[in-house]
Amino acid sequence: MNLTSIKTLGELKKYGYQVQSIKDELRNNLVAKIESGKQTFEGIHGFENTVIPEIERAILSRHNINFLGLRGQAKTRLARLMIELLDEYIPVIQGSEINDDPLNPISRYAKELIAQKGDDTPIDWLPRHERFYEKLATPDVTVADLIGDVDPIKAANLKLSYADDRVIHFGMIPRANRSIFVINELPDLQARIQVALFNILQEGDVQIRGFKVRLPLDIQFVFTANPEDYTNRGSIVTPLKDRIGSQILTHYPVSIEIAKAITRQEAQLDARQKDSIFVPELAKNFLEQIGFEARKSDLIDAKSGVSARMSITAFENLLSTAERRKLKNKEKSTIVRLSDFMGVIPSITGKVELVYEGEQEGAPIVALHLLEEAVHTMFTDYFPKVEKLEKPNTPNPYQELMEWFLTEGNFELADELPDAAYQKKLDSIKPLQKIIDNYQPDFPKTESYFLKEFLLWGLVSYKKLSKNRFTTGYQFNDVYGDFIRKL
Repeated sequence: MNLTSIKTLGELKKYGYQVQSIKDELRNNLVAKIESGKQTFEGIHGFENTVIPEIERAILSRHNINFLGLRGQAKTRLARLMIELLDEYIPVIQGSEINDDPLNPISRYAKELIAQKGDDTPIDWLPRHERFYEKLATPDVTVADLIGDVDPIKAANLKLSYADDRVIHFGMIPRANRSIFVINELPDLQARIQVALFNILQEGDVQIRGFKVRLPLDIQFVFTANPEDYTNRGSIVTPLKDRIGSQILTHYPVSIEIAKAITRQEAQLDARQKDSIFVPELAKNFLEQIGFEARKSDLIDAKSGVSARMSITAFENLLSTAERRKLKNKEKSTIVRLSDFMGVIPSITGKVELVYEGEQEGAPIVALHLLEEAVHTMFTDYFPKVEKLEKPNTPNPYQELMEWFLTEGNFELADELPDAAYQKKLDSIKPLQKIIDNYQPDFPKTESYFLKEFLLWGLVSYKKLSKNRFTTGYQFNDVYGDFIRKL
């Protein structure tokens, strides 16, 4: 029998429906998922051995949960995915404001309806996606918003005294009865509002304007908070923290591969970009390395964090930069270049909080610095280490390339060259291909031009070449020649 075909309380009793609390419901469905070997939280990367086991333990313990972590660590995403652990449908009294359980009603409305109609009391079936409530904690949130207040309009319409509890207008939390209720950025909630949550978390009941109303609400609470908030904007009051069963620490991706998986999943790309723009694997690695460099940079506030959204929006901007160049050159397809990364700078400057030294440098300069640091870090994964002091009679793998710049002078590479002209310019530096043949002989040919540009930027980062930005591109020179020209 299809459960949703049951329309009255009598039919529900006859079916033998068993009442369970939302915490038991989450627990039982989680147990079934674990036993069947199914993935609990799909689409979450890098938390398989850290955060997700802790969430599972918290649900098995029937705890309310607080996700504590820096910005862009999937805290809200984790809370929303808990919906998948709810039953597909649950029965509710038809017309109930607070999702009354037909077999265990708690509101005056539901009790009076059952007293009047008995087994003929009509019921509805509430789908799981309607059992999720989310509230962003802001300073203007009131107790009335969350819990409820006296509604004078209702009192006037129903011709009731303010002493009658039927004049109460329920807030978001009572309306989320038998549901998951998420409060994002909990420390931003005023302390007096946090105090109003004490009874709901511990005893499960509410008080509204002095009314003697006891509503044993059945709610799975999930909170999110940023450690920075504890010092800068507010804090979670100690008794409230004490009533939250499990506090779970989130974190950023620990490897380039995990970071790439997140970016690949979350980036919003046009199908035409996917079809016409090829992104070398080295470019994808380089993009994620920028985020890793930002998280350890002395110019960026580590307490604020660097969101995973930085890499996602940077990837979108990277493809848009290549697409714009392709459209201007009237080409059908193109390959991402390292110089295209100039287009990701707006994605970086808006996503990082700078310390005083960083503010002095300026956000665009800090963004460029992160690009250069990423090249510096990754360079030795592909080419021999550049020694500061060269030993006598020891061959220098970059000697021929540096001599080329000493002989030929400056080399200019414009940002928006057509692909053929871009490749011809890089091919004119013969020693580049020799170095790649020696140290990366198996590197894909389709990606070799990105690697050539990467090699030039790498030698600049090790101060073996110089690089200057002009309006429409970059100029590379030998270090000594550039110094003399500047003099």
